Amino acid sequence: MDKKYYSKDKFVNGCLLLIDKPLNWTSFQIVNKIKWLIKKKFDLQKIKVGHAGTLDPLARGLMIIVSGKKTKQIKSYQNLDKKYVGTFMLGSTTKSYDLETPINKIYNVDHISSKELNEVKKNFLGVIKQTPPIFSAIKKNGKRLYEYARKNEKVLISEREIEIRKLEFEIENFPEIKFIVECSKGTYIRSLVHDIGKSLKSGAHLTSLSREKIGDYSLKDAMSIDHFEKKLKFWYLIFKKKPKTASHIFHTFNKNYKWSIVAFY
Repeated sequence: MDKKYYSKDKFVNGCLLLIDKPLNWTSFQIVNKIKWLIKKKFDLQKIKVGHAGTLDPLARGLMIIVSGKKTKQIKSYQNLDKKYVGTFMLGSTTKSYDLETPINKIYNVDHISSKELNEVKKNFLGVIKQTPPIFSAIKKNGKRLYEYARKNEKVLISEREIEIRKLEFEIENFPEIKFIVECSKGTYIRSLVHDIGKSLKSGAHLTSLSREKIGDYSLKDAMSIDHFEKKLKFWYLIFKKKPKTASHIFHTFNKNYKWSIVAFY
């Protein structure tokens, strides 16, 4: 991530941003918002902006956003492994495999213990086949799968090969299970949770999800959309006035945002 400064040339030539996506935002909305802010602030007619991996609206966490010439490198970021943390509820399912749709079936969980969970976990480690959820943006015959789902239309969904490198459970609040997953690209955590429920001869649906890492990029280094907008405004003011001294930069910085000068040393 480029921490030094933002400018028109930097965004056009290629900039990488780490964004903390909030709940209820789509990945498309995040990209459009950032694109609009850059165009507005630097008076650009057009600029390429893209993301290196979708997050569902009901998930939060790390998104890699790239601009300008760096969009040509998107695939290299998409191919990186991911780390997620979240929770799922045993004993019930939904059509979307998460909280987007209401519970449609209830199952028994009395037979499930930490021993059963650990035994089932072994079946999901390594290279496995996974069927994406029908409530997803994957295209089939020119239509998004969720379009079929919302019309209750049946469609054949092909399996995909993925790899689960790490899978850990915490059952302190059973039947809600906390988990950590480290996985390859293309992994649907909703499908993983759904399949875990089936393997336990019960059901399960995702109740919360956060993407913590993409390769070596971490959520702890990401910023919110609001933070990005403030930084963008600051650097726009800096380059508009073209200060010649560091003291001028620090003065402008503190005057507008009251942030610590120490952050720039």
